[in-house]
Amino acid sequence: MKHPDVYLIGLTGGIACGKSTVLTMLADLGARTIDADRVTHELQAPGMPVYEQIAAAFPEAVPEPGAPLDRRRLAALVFSDPQRLRQLEQIVHPAVRVELRKFIEAVGRAAGAAERPVVVIDVVKLIESGWVQVCDEVWVVTAPEEQQVARLMATRGMSEAEARQRIAAQAPQADRLAHATVVIDNGGSPDATRAQVETAWRAMLQRKETRG
Repeated sequence: MKHPDVYLIGLTGGIACGKSTVLTMLADLGARTIDADRVTHELQAPGMPVYEQIAAAFPEAVPEPGAPLDRRRLAALVFSDPQRLRQLEQIVHPAVRVELRKFIEAVGRAAGAAERPVVVIDVVKLIESGWVQVCDEVWVVTAPEEQQVARLMATRGMSEAEARQRIAAQAPQADRLAHATVVIDNGGSPDATRAQVETAWRAMLQRKETRG
């Protein structure tokens, strides 16, 4: 069921495809935006209930009691073991979903039903987690796999093997594209990406107006 008070766009794509770049561009165009990865990091801060659950389930990822999670160590644990990855997701995903819903509802209440503002949620596992059913549109960001690998190595200090493991652990891009209202190719220059986003934004506003 669609949210009655906002026009909800689900933004997704593989790791290091450039979703955050597109999200920033959409915010510049007037969307209200939220990044599930940022929410995840906040929920995993020491003292938070999610942190405590992760520390109990993955003690190897906590250097010392109360210390911040060693995210690289945690990633190494879960991305080499599908069962442990599911265990982590069962801890994190419900809590993130609650925070995203709170954000969406707060924007809707503040704006009023007459305006129905555009809200964009950036969620890697948008399809798998069922968000598609409540989104008015799904926007998928793509990039060639070699660019994803290069970006992960450059920005996150991963080895090539680690980068490819992270990419392989995610759903195939074809699964996302099957649900796409809009596809943004982020394999070119920033200007090329921005041009696509601006064109897609204008078309989206027309669809929004038509749907009411």
